[in-house]
Amino acid sequence: MGSPARVDEAPTGTAAALREREGDKYGGSQEGIQAHYDHDARFWELVLGPTMTYSCALFEDPDEPLERAQIRKIDWHLASANVANARTVLDVGCGWGSVLRHTSARPSVERTVGLTLSPLQADYLRSLNLPRVEVRVENWATHEPARPYDSIISVGALEHFAKREETPEEKVAVYADFLARCHKWLTPSGRLSLQTIAFGDMRREDASDFMNREIFPDSDLPFLGEIVAAAEGLFEIVAFRNDRLHYARTYDRWATNLRRHREEAVKLVGEETVARTERYFKLTSMGFRLGKQHLLRFMLRPISPHWSVNGADHWGPRGS
Repeated sequence: MGSPARVDEAPTGTAAALREREGDKYGGSQEGIQAHYDHDARFWELVLGPTMTYSCALFEDPDEPLERAQIRKIDWHLASANVANARTVLDVGCGWGSVLRHTSARPSVERTVGLTLSPLQADYLRSLNLPRVEVRVENWATHEPARPYDSIISVGALEHFAKREETPEEKVAVYADFLARCHKWLTPSGRLSLQTIAFGDMRREDASDFMNREIFPDSDLPFLGEIVAAAEGLFEIVAFRNDRLHYARTYDRWATNLRRHREEAVKLVGEETVARTERYFKLTSMGFRLGKQHLLRFMLRPISPHWSVNGADHWGPRGS
């Protein structure tokens, strides 16, 4: 396994000029990420279940086990990113490693790189000794791949790329910069599979103060239109789905797990954290059921900038 890289430099790139405050990071801060995710891994095992997947499941049947629905979601992303034909894979926002576990189980995948801003998650993943997997504590904005990737998967990371104080135009610039980097990192036949929570039938200014302050500090959600605008000229949206009710169901399952193991959870992280998590799960499930938040999944194909019409019935490289 390669050595981890840490984020300790100011970002550079298309949208870096938007960050004028000294010491400001590109996207949600590492401190903001750690504030939410860096609880004892045993706590998350109680809540998330055996797959350790902290993102929306994909249910075929409302009553099916959460583990099965989470595996179906992972399979959806692996198929969307065409991992079956990939030798190199990047997981942006690798969390507790649900995608990494699946790619490492495929001998055809020679190398998977997982990026996280949580040292606790990185240590947990390294302890698993997954074959052909490299985990880095690294911001996507400073990532420099050793070679192009055949597949990129990003689940639940885009929510942390922009800040609440930025204008919609600035947020689109941030998302576009991320997608431009993914475009540059991919092989010509590569694929990107993207999943994110997004604002639905609500205004940004109506977002919960509790969520902004206590759960996801220093982050902001996108709108669907902002993602589409950011992808313009970079990626074709091959497939798209909104699975908001699947996420309401997922949060309900997590709440049930936490209620079932509450006494043990309090011993691990304390009453205050457990009570805050219970409130967070309840509010978020309600938001998805009411359509205030959406859960968006995209299958994206990079658009080649080097092809144009040459003559009436021929497509070819520009200048040919």
